[in-house]
Amino acid sequence: MRFRHADTIWATFPELASGALYATGIGAAADTGPRAAAYTARALARLADTTEGEFPEVLAWRRAFSRMGMKPTQYRCASESLLRRLRKEGTLPRIHPLVDLCNALSVAYAVPVAVLDVDRIAGPLLEVRPAAGDETYTAFGGGVERPAAGEVTFVDSAGRAHARRWTHRQSGHSAVGEHTRRVLVVTEAMHDDGAEAVSDLLKTLQEEVAAHWEAVTESAVLTGAAPDFVFGD
Repeated sequence: MRFRHADTIWATFPELASGALYATGIGAAADTGPRAAAYTARALARLADTTEGEFPEVLAWRRAFSRMGMKPTQYRCASESLLRRLRKEGTLPRIHPLVDLCNALSVAYAVPVAVLDVDRIAGPLLEVRPAAGDETYTAFGGGVERPAAGEVTFVDSAGRAHARRWTHRQSGHSAVGEHTRRVLVVTEAMHDDGAEAVSDLLKTLQEEVAAHWEAVTESAVLTGAAPDFVFGD
């Protein structure tokens, strides 16, 4: 399978930094709680001095959302939403060991981290691109939506959208659960030091996955010059 950002995305958002990791052998029995708590504590320490709305990582995504014609405080990127929840509640929900770990890394680095069940994605291509308007998106509640033409989303080869408004909300169709064994994790940043943050987050995630699962992993940092991540069989 191949994951990539369309050329038009790189042209419109040259500041984008992205990385992807594929892992097989993931299960729901691992205990990532202590490590997730350590990364969450890093975010809480940062939130003690300011709000997430002042973070350069969040402000960069707000600018990107504004450029896409969206009100950034109405549609927040996933990392901002998690940070906001963490600031208000002091904790993050427990969903799945890998999702919990990735959510904790997302708040620690203040950048979006998407986790998708590969077996729920129709290959051979998953592409971040503007929607054509005929894609289908399944919400977590089971309802079916159609992203508007031009909305940036993750689209597979069957025309299924796996996100709404790029990094705002993932799809319930490819959500990780008890059945999941193969995952694709994508992290994306827009701020000045985004490339360094993405590279460091990717390395950290690969180490954590190796420590908690007997998993086989592949990863890559993506750029406009090298936008493709080919993974799996």
